[in-house]
Amino acid sequence: MFGLTVRDHVMIAHSLPDKFFGPAQGLHGATLVVEATWRSPRLDDHAVVIDIGEASRHLSEVLDPLRYANLDEHPAFAGTLSTTEAVAAHIARALAERLDPAAGITGIGIVVREHPDAWVTYDLDVAGR
Repeated sequence: MFGLTVRDHVMIAHSLPDKFFGPAQGLHGATLVVEATWRSPRLDDHAVVIDIGEASRHLSEVLDPLRYANLDEHPAFAGTLSTTEAVAAHIARALAERLDPAAGITGIGIVVREHPDAWVTYDLDVAGR
């Protein structure tokens, strides 16, 4: 399986209003470093999984609506807590929506680092889309 990974970051604000989250219950900011990996069992006619520039553009455009946003007010997180896990799943689904079905991409992996020593991963199987 081949994979191509690009990285970007986004600054967000949000709250996690549940006692479970302790001091993160209140409104706070975070800088999330996001790594996105496109996976394919084969390379395309140019011997790549996806063009690095195209992958970088897709990730940037998916992150743009989140930049400097208060996720408590963002429609993608209405009715749910905007945990790092939820953010990772949102990014993966948004990237999957941009896939060309003929590209041969079978999976998208997301890593969201909210701290140098703590991160979340999310893998989305997109085979058969």
